[in-house]
Amino acid sequence: MFIAVQGVALFLRSGNITFGHALFYATGAYTVGFGTKWFGFRELAVLVPLGALAGLIMAALVGLIMARYRGVFFAMLNLAFSMIMYAALLKFYWVTGGTDGLPAGVATLFGFQLRGSSFGFYYFSLGIAGLVAYGLYRFLASPLGYFLKALGDNEIRIEYSGESVRHVIYVAYVIAGGLGGISGVLAAFTIGHIVPEDAFWIQSGEFVFIALLGGFESIFGPLMGAIAFEFIQTYASKYFPLAWQMTLGGIMLLIIIFKPGGLWEIYEGLTSRLKNSRWGRYILE
Repeated sequence: MFIAVQGVALFLRSGNITFGHALFYATGAYTVGFGTKWFGFRELAVLVPLGALAGLIMAALVGLIMARYRGVFFAMLNLAFSMIMYAALLKFYWVTGGTDGLPAGVATLFGFQLRGSSFGFYYFSLGIAGLVAYGLYRFLASPLGYFLKALGDNEIRIEYSGESVRHVIYVAYVIAGGLGGISGVLAAFTIGHIVPEDAFWIQSGEFVFIALLGGFESIFGPLMGAIAFEFIQTYASKYFPLAWQMTLGGIMLLIIIFKPGGLWEIYEGLTSRLKNSRWGRYILE
């Protein structure tokens, strides 16, 4: 989820929010499903770039419309496109498998099998996540990245500087779509099955939840949020099976009220206190 959440974090940096990011996540996942169903193809070295390309193409098409909107219209139109795809995945069951979905099978990497629960697949996914994080770091440090972060403050100044606001939004949208596609491919092999719910609004809501939980100002915030989300979901559903969703909601409420910067803000606060403390100065020296 870390990779898909990075796409949501891009929009949050610009002052926008999307409730339809599962559209690209499902696009990547069904790339695996169709490759397995029609061609018996499970090679990660091909499917990961192919899933990214599918997400990029989908985002490039949808982004032509989305780049014109901001705020609540941006959020709800994304949701609408995602739900259209969800309905299509259900209705065209002879292609998508309908509610039964499609199997993902066991992934291979240059001919070697990598099961979704194996350490090999874990390290492969970790490597992809590292490449994504580095690529995003370079993008955010570029002029377009600075313009994206400035969108939430003043769009008019961006236009005065000679850059098109629509162009900035469009580029970020396409990048986010590619990240969603990559995440969908990896998730499909991890879970082993692809279903229409991958495009449902609840999946999009989880991405937003994780981005807000971890904090979106840093690349590492979504990583912290993804780890915390899995930890909370696992243990909350174990000890509070009838109220685990209420537990998630309560934690999110506390984060928004007291630490709107998420877990990353908490981490920065702790490290700042450590640096300013006597023991912290002693350790650093």
